[in-house]
Amino acid sequence: MKHRRAALALPLTFLALTALACGADAPTAPPPVTPTLAPPAPAPTPPATEPVPAPSTREVLTADSPRKTARGATFMAPAGFTLDANADRIVLTGPETDLTITIADVAADSAEAAVAVAWKISRPDFKRPVRLAAPRPSRHGWTDQKLIEYETSPDEKLVIHARVRRNKNVWNVTLLVGSEATVEKRLSALALVRDSLLPPGYTKESFAGKKPHALDAERLSRITNMLERARAAAGVPGFAVSFVQGDKVLFQGGFGERELGKGRKPDADTLFIIASNTKALTTLLLAELVDEKKLTWDMPVTSVYPSFKLGDAETTSKVHIEHLVCACTGLPRQDFEWLLEFKGATPKSEMALLGTFQPTSKFGETFQYSNLLASAGGFVAGSVLYPKKELGQAYDEAMSTKVFGPLGMKRTTFDFAKATRGNFASPHSEGFDGRPALASMDVNHAVYPLRPAGGAWSSVADLSHYVQMELARGKLPDGKRLVSEEALSARRKPYVAIGEHTTYGMGLEDETEYGVTVVHHGGSMIGYKSDMFWMPEFGIGGVILTNADNGGRFLRPFIRKTLEEMFDGNPEAEEDLAASLAAHKAALDQERTRRVLPPDPAVTAKLASRYVSSALGDVTVRSSGASRIFDFGEWKSVVASRKNDDGTMSMVTVDPGVEGFEFVVGERDKKRVLVLRDAQHEYVFTEAK
Repeated sequence: MKHRRAALALPLTFLALTALACGADAPTAPPPVTPTLAPPAPAPTPPATEPVPAPSTREVLTADSPRKTARGATFMAPAGFTLDANADRIVLTGPETDLTITIADVAADSAEAAVAVAWKISRPDFKRPVRLAAPRPSRHGWTDQKLIEYETSPDEKLVIHARVRRNKNVWNVTLLVGSEATVEKRLSALALVRDSLLPPGYTKESFAGKKPHALDAERLSRITNMLERARAAAGVPGFAVSFVQGDKVLFQGGFGERELGKGRKPDADTLFIIASNTKALTTLLLAELVDEKKLTWDMPVTSVYPSFKLGDAETTSKVHIEHLVCACTGLPRQDFEWLLEFKGATPKSEMALLGTFQPTSKFGETFQYSNLLASAGGFVAGSVLYPKKELGQAYDEAMSTKVFGPLGMKRTTFDFAKATRGNFASPHSEGFDGRPALASMDVNHAVYPLRPAGGAWSSVADLSHYVQMELARGKLPDGKRLVSEEALSARRKPYVAIGEHTTYGMGLEDETEYGVTVVHHGGSMIGYKSDMFWMPEFGIGGVILTNADNGGRFLRPFIRKTLEEMFDGNPEAEEDLAASLAAHKAALDQERTRRVLPPDPAVTAKLASRYVSSALGDVTVRSSGASRIFDFGEWKSVVASRKNDDGTMSMVTVDPGVEGFEFVVGERDKKRVLVLRDAQHEYVFTEAK
């Protein structure tokens, strides 16, 4: 969880048209910046590259539609967008109109020259400093790929990116300009364009119809060796993995350290916070209650939990049991309200907080991830089974008797004190100097009051039991049925699309990018990144748990490398992982050049000693020599100052794990304020007398 990176793992976190990532990527470092304030100098281009004006055609798309660029590149244009095309470029404008995607084919001498031409076509007066120009591996027929992120100031609430790639002698440039709010709402549409954009005549690699190799010791070793090399490069102290085939465990074990510098190796029973992987376990509980006819998937939530309420009455009336964990209700991420103010929070108070949340898109229109709504699914299930118990106790008892017990998940728990008494992995992140460091556990306690969405501690051994049950279509090892195949598979119903190849169900994703189905979900809390997957067609599954934020970069390559070993796929996973780590390091290195630590005295002199927000509680500003500490009560962090290009100043948290909360320093109504934003919300902390 960092600024613009929420905890509990957006199963896919998104930066413009780059890569969606499970668990956090992503999803996930704060926007990188470069110290230079000069715009990139466009390279001169030959007259042949200059655009030739042409009449435009304009259409409003009522469905996702295949389209071609002038040079024959193909892509899917999203439903609800307006497409304006001429010989120079295609412009896709979102339903909110403050989001545009420009796609241009350009002949140029270099990537930089191609991007300059594309901006000239799209916005002739464009002048922005470059934050970061990160190379990306050659993929899907494109070479010389590069992602360029441009500097914006917090008050602008803008996302500006360019992505350039080459096929033969033609550069394809995609430009994204959009408000942060709309970019977050339209994640699935942006991913659709990105996933589907291919050079003329190119066909993606597919494993459909191929017979997989057995994951023997040699192939499994190649997977774990890749992860071990990445662990050393990324500064990830430790991780654990398991692989299963049907009812057989092929491998389970740990690598590295449970805690940095302590030398204690994790093993198959080491506990990690599994974050949003908890959601699948919660919806398994719901599926069992459907079998027992205590619930139906299409039952209105208010019929079994009358006090259930969202901030919008119409949306409240539409929400059925199946919608609580489908990311399809239009309710956005609003994680700051449980991450910053959780002292005294209870399941009941978190359920009540939902009554203040407003949808920002239509029901079923697009993918929007709500941790708080997902937690309601578990608490409603618990209340159905144990109506006289407190919501949290009811849920815990239901999970123990209906899920953990039958599956033999003997170590899995929601109890932080119990989990951290024995064989557990400590959380880690990067310090201000870029080195791996122990992260505070404090913020992770925020998830406990909404634990059905992401509060479980588990091990690869325990989660292997769960994956085996999924592969057995609801049966336990002794042949006894835990849940019907019908109720189990209903959780994979495609409620909403995320890009071209992925759909989101009830706490599960189905991906078909390589012609075979991979079911999985990621998880992200401070210092913990994880994923579990299974391939129903082949009876293969796996789990990865890591104890560092950088471990989030392991998740997709872990699955991809498994596919490569099964099908002799193109060797992409390790290169993708290395490129992701390099881009992350470059981004953080550049961001640190903009931050001043200890903070600028001219800025700290303007700070009040205490601020208060009606939604997020108090911030006390404490001094420690030249340093300043923002104390939120539940947790605290040293802060750095940052001068933004629009002249505003920000204070940014820098402690490992909570790095990147950005507070803009200002004044409103003659009172000093700090302004904190997520993509769709603004929170104002006003000085308290």
